Amino acid sequence: SKMPLLSVPKEVAVGTAMLGVAFATGLLAGRKYPSLVFGTPSGMIGKNSPLRQYILDHSLREHPILKKLRLLTADHPSGRMMVSCEQAQLMANLVKLIKAKKVIEIGVFTGYNALNMALVLPDNGRVIACDINEDYAKIGRPLWKEAGVEHKIDLRIKPAIQTLDELLANGEAETFDFAFIDADKENYNDYYEKCLRLIKKGGLIAIDNVFWNGKVLKPRKNDLAAQSIHRLNEKLLRDARVNISMLPVGDGVTLAFKL
Repeated sequence: SKMPLLSVPKEVAVGTAMLGVAFATGLLAGRKYPSLVFGTPSGMIGKNSPLRQYILDHSLREHPILKKLRLLTADHPSGRMMVSCEQAQLMANLVKLIKAKKVIEIGVFTGYNALNMALVLPDNGRVIACDINEDYAKIGRPLWKEAGVEHKIDLRIKPAIQTLDELLANGEAETFDFAFIDADKENYNDYYEKCLRLIKKGGLIAIDNVFWNGKVLKPRKNDLAAQSIHRLNEKLLRDARVNISMLPVGDGVTLAFKL
């Protein structure tokens, strides 16, 4: 059966079309100049690539406190877990595009992405931020306060599945505008299904690390994370409940627009 492409708000439909054009342009550029887009074994622009630096130099508009938190996180032993700054900026732009007020983030780390989204939310907007490690979040919390948006970030330190179930039990199904999934990969499908119930029609779910450093191309039997992501990628392709775009940003991000 055909999926109703235009059954989402005008802003979302326009945004989807723009992202599709951007992706197609990038794909064609990759075919013509493979070393530019597909220059590393993982199929992504390397972090130290001059081209990535060019992208940052010509597109990154980073709030001073965001930069402060990014540099602070980069010095952390687990700093590589932080979402890329250009991807976080895209998430914030999408949140603003769809005029989101209620956001879910699964996987907070030091809170760079949560801060990015909170900065563009209205004053009564909220990010339900789910994580199991309060020590990481303590790094970002003072900077949330410094940026004047701490009241917009509702940090819940417990398994994210538990928080999502609580939101559903509290009657909050179809009341959220946006969800960002970036936590333990083995539970990605469960996170997606519960977020799909919590997101309203026309809302958006962003799923991070869908390339898993290229390991999804041929997941090893003992790599449960790669297998889980690959299965979800295949499922999303055929999921008639959403329109999707898989983008080569960061370690790959899929945008799923709820129909």
